Amino acid sequence: MRIEFYSPTIRRKEMDAVLTAMVGGKIGPGEQAKLLVQTVREKTGYDNCLALRSPVIALHLALKSLGLDKGQGVLLSALSPLYYIRVIEDLELKPIYSDVLSSTACLTRETVEKALSDNSNEIKPGCIVLHHALGFLSDGAGIAELGIPLIEDWSRSYGSTSGESPIESNGIFTILGLEERDMITSGGGALLFSSKNKIIQSDLPSEYGLPDMNASLALVQFKEASRNLLKRKEIADLYTQAALRTRHKMFIIQEEFNNYAFPLILEKGMKDVKTYARRKDIVVDNAFEDTLVGCGFISRELCPQAYSLFLRTAIFPLYPRLGMRDAGKVAKLIQTLP
Repeated sequence: MRIEFYSPTIRRKEMDAVLTAMVGGKIGPGEQAKLLVQTVREKTGYDNCLALRSPVIALHLALKSLGLDKGQGVLLSALSPLYYIRVIEDLELKPIYSDVLSSTACLTRETVEKALSDNSNEIKPGCIVLHHALGFLSDGAGIAELGIPLIEDWSRSYGSTSGESPIESNGIFTILGLEERDMITSGGGALLFSSKNKIIQSDLPSEYGLPDMNASLALVQFKEASRNLLKRKEIADLYTQAALRTRHKMFIIQEEFNNYAFPLILEKGMKDVKTYARRKDIVVDNAFEDTLVGCGFISRELCPQAYSLFLRTAIFPLYPRLGMRDAGKVAKLIQTLP
């Protein structure tokens, strides 16, 4: 049986929660969404929170709330999700692309400062949207010191801080996506938090709100987060021991990394590794294929480090539903990579 690159974390508890919501006859925004907001407030320490239908809506509301003028710049990592650029264009703002640190795939204060100094079109920066690629934490505190309003995206980095402590964000707004491949998934949706001195628009049409079916799934995911993080770490430790025996490189990882993914920077290109994995019935994917640089929005010359990582970074199956027997097969694959 083939080991897929990704599988959503849906167990019996998640199924029962969604079924209960369906049986209750209320599948649109309602009590489950309110309960989710209350639960997340307790876990994160944020008072201001909205449960929304998608991260696209969340980013749109956050940028709109900053009151940026048309034509102002929004600085982004080259490894940000594709939807960022769509929202920015819809608001008639201008992207400013920043390269990343090759050892972490993250933005740093230095990479941001370089992007601003290389801004040949002299676009006035109005905001930075900080995406944490593959869950690796960028230098949010250092970047915030530049004095440019910050929106932080925790969709894939939730849990990278201590599981018992509130999430610490440096952003005026913080987005926690609930999409299929985010850390907490409800099959779609997002939570939007704001700092105490910034009010989120709350008088929104119901079509903007997170449906109860999705909220019920997300509630279980939050309650099971510690268990899922431990399972991810168990698998990642196994892979790490295998990777240390290869010539391929690992990213520099923070001590409390959430193990969202297990990427390797390959010595050569992706094709041979994918072919080799396919023969072993294991799916290996390009870690940054769905990013701005991976989708062709950014040239090699503009962001060379991100472009190089896009070409050479493979990602291996790592998710809580993966059994240890299959994880052992993946570890063996990693250890014997060409």
